Amino acid sequence: MPAAELMPGDRRVVRAGTFDVGVFNVNGRVVAVQDLCPHERVPICGGRVDGTTLPSSYGRFEWARDGEILACPWHGWEFDLRTGAVLRGPADRPIAVFPVAERDGRLEVEVPG
Repeated sequence: MPAAELMPGDRRVVRAGTFDVGVFNVNGRVVAVQDLCPHERVPICGGRVDGTTLPSSYGRFEWARDGEILACPWHGWEFDLRTGAVLRGPADRPIAVFPVAERDGRLEVEVPG
């Protein structure tokens, strides 16, 4: 996919090898994650991309990391798009994250296999 087509905040789901991958422009950094929630093994990349609340004092809600968090559309579990780490929900493993390289103006996702 042409790198210029993926503006900050945009996403595309593409086929990479034998599975689908979501390619996201997270505040100017391009990341790729497997389009599969580790909980129910359903597509996750169509979920809400937003921020999250940080640990805060009673009666306060501190919002941060806007545009960096992917929420599963089924149960709302939250994952860090940059690392795949579970931020909210009882998921026992992260979502798979893959390296992305830009070559000759095109984005290439490097998947195992």
